[in-house]
Amino acid sequence: MAILGEIRKRSWLLLGVIALGLVSFLFNADTFDKMFSKNPNVFGKVNGEDITRDEFNDQLFIMQQQAQQQGQPTKGLEEQAWQILVQSKLIKQQFEKMGLKLTDDIFWSQLQYDPIFAQNQQYFDEKGNFKLQEIKSEIEKSQATNPENYNFWLKNRKAIEYRMMARMLFGNITSGITTSKKEAELMIKFRDEMANIDFVKVDYLEFSKKNDVKVTTQDLADYIKLHPTRFKATASRNLAYAYFPATPSAQDDAATLNELNKLYLKGTDASGGTENFQNTKNDSMFVELNSDVPFIPQYVTPSQLPTEIKDKVATATIGQAFGPYKEQNLYVVSKVLDKQMKPSDSVSSSHILIAYKGAERSSATRTKEEAKVLADKILAEVKANPAKFEEDLKQSDEPNAVERKGSVGWTTPSSPFAPGYLSFLASHRKGDIGLAETNFGFHIIRVDERPEALKYKIAHLAKNIKASDKTENQVLTQATRFIQQTEGKTFNQFKTLAEKNKYQFQNPKTVGRFQGTLPGIGTDKDADVIAWAFDKKRNIGDTDIFTVEGTGDRIVAYVVGKQDEGLADPETVRDQIEPIVKNKVLAKKIIEKINAGKYTSLDQAAKGLGVTKASATVNLFNPSVNGAMEPKVAGAAFGNGVNKLSQPVEGMTGVYLIVKKSVTTNKLPGDIKQITESITQQASQQFTGAFLKSLQDNAKIKDFRIEVWDRNPQQ
Repeated sequence: MAILGEIRKRSWLLLGVIALGLVSFLFNADTFDKMFSKNPNVFGKVNGEDITRDEFNDQLFIMQQQAQQQGQPTKGLEEQAWQILVQSKLIKQQFEKMGLKLTDDIFWSQLQYDPIFAQNQQYFDEKGNFKLQEIKSEIEKSQATNPENYNFWLKNRKAIEYRMMARMLFGNITSGITTSKKEAELMIKFRDEMANIDFVKVDYLEFSKKNDVKVTTQDLADYIKLHPTRFKATASRNLAYAYFPATPSAQDDAATLNELNKLYLKGTDASGGTENFQNTKNDSMFVELNSDVPFIPQYVTPSQLPTEIKDKVATATIGQAFGPYKEQNLYVVSKVLDKQMKPSDSVSSSHILIAYKGAERSSATRTKEEAKVLADKILAEVKANPAKFEEDLKQSDEPNAVERKGSVGWTTPSSPFAPGYLSFLASHRKGDIGLAETNFGFHIIRVDERPEALKYKIAHLAKNIKASDKTENQVLTQATRFIQQTEGKTFNQFKTLAEKNKYQFQNPKTVGRFQGTLPGIGTDKDADVIAWAFDKKRNIGDTDIFTVEGTGDRIVAYVVGKQDEGLADPETVRDQIEPIVKNKVLAKKIIEKINAGKYTSLDQAAKGLGVTKASATVNLFNPSVNGAMEPKVAGAAFGNGVNKLSQPVEGMTGVYLIVKKSVTTNKLPGDIKQITESITQQASQQFTGAFLKSLQDNAKIKDFRIEVWDRNPQQ
């Protein structure tokens, strides 16, 4: 009781202790991050609507699958996936604002127009009818039998829905785009009227030769502020890096060649020097144990062989070797093991398909067991009398089988055919008839044509030419010395030292967090360098050294600048806008000089400015002034009174003073109806891109990826 009493008496002290503990808790860095940082399951918001981690991963997965199928790189697609999701959300929001709905019935009725299906003839029958019921049946079947395929369909369906909404949205909006008769008449006038002008021009380039102009950071910033929409910037980093490749030295090259020659001519250590590539009795095992390239048992044509030997194998004897020769980063010796006439990979075949209920794209009602019995019966008939093949085609479940004589044309192992069918073709020659099973049913297959060609079995003994430990250590020493010399130094000092020593130097000014690769390098370490640069603890001037696994290459990186989301940093976009801004600075000086001269005629202006008066004919649709495109000059020509001296016109290539002498009309072909239709069509085509850009420019888009990318998602 005494203890409790003391606690009651000192309750104020307890509260103070609790308060101090709470303050300590709140301002502990880790605790603060946990309490107030973003939800790791939400990557961003578009007008308040979440883009979730799962949505992003699904979109990225689809794009990676597509890239893989097309033989394209699967890395660095993160930013594209993000942009597609942002645009999809904007389209969906606008779609719903207009009161449009994408019902299940509409989805299935519009599916045939989606590019995935519309561009693939396998989804349409011979009459061009979309195989909707077959597709729906296949999807429903995969839900129970192939969950992986079904989940992939669900991911794709979401993307398809967004595309459908875009088509419906833009279709509704562009249907309201029209062109009035007045507008068409005005366009015809702009097209046909020509203004005849005299002018003087102070060329920017010529003026700058005598009037040196430096574009300051403030000049760039002022231009950016005048065009905020054009210079919206996502978070990026201005990075510099020196790349130190562990390139094999001449000594490394020679050591690799010596190692290969020892295996080729002398003998392996394991055999005590008695077995080499020339005398081995087991070439395949020798290659597997001693080569950096595995043994390939298949027979190949000369065209499939390395360039060095493809023209030599025809006259080679069995056991003859060629080399050593260099093939990219390898030293190679190749030995001819065998040569034979072999069937080519190209096969022409025909088949009779016996489908069953539940098989892919099947409308058959027979059971699988019944189908197998029928297929065996037909196979026996055809094998006994090959001429029966054409007659039995009438029983084939493939549409138009009789008309096409069952032919599937020429195929190779890479053709998009069912694996079971291709497997049969791979092991049979011309005239063979047999049975194969695929997801489509049972196939009685006849090999119609399979040319033969002379093929070779070759064993390749190869050694990678790679950097030695000594070379890698030299590269490490070089990179370490460089980072020590540049640590704490300015960017200019970093750049100067890299260029002085002729290191591979790069300075990409806008590296995005999710672009995946660095310009000029393209290593597996690029993503780590980018993640390091975007670490919230990273400061301008920070440096670090990175090792590329497996090669010994080194990258020394330097943070030149940090661009947060908002308006672009002026120096980051200097290369892009400096020529424009410089011309504007020059134009300002030229106009000041013109105004100071108080010229009343072109002759007076030409004399005062030291330029020559010239003439031109300009048109609003083709605003070319003696080879330079000058839309403002054309506008001023038609806006100015006849024989009146214009105000200075800030053009694309210089500052102009003009006098309009006259306007003539050159009537071009095309009636009012054609012009109206052309303008409407052009406006519709341009509208969709402009409308989407407008939605994006005016949307409230929040990107949390940098903050939450590396954090574990919440369950």
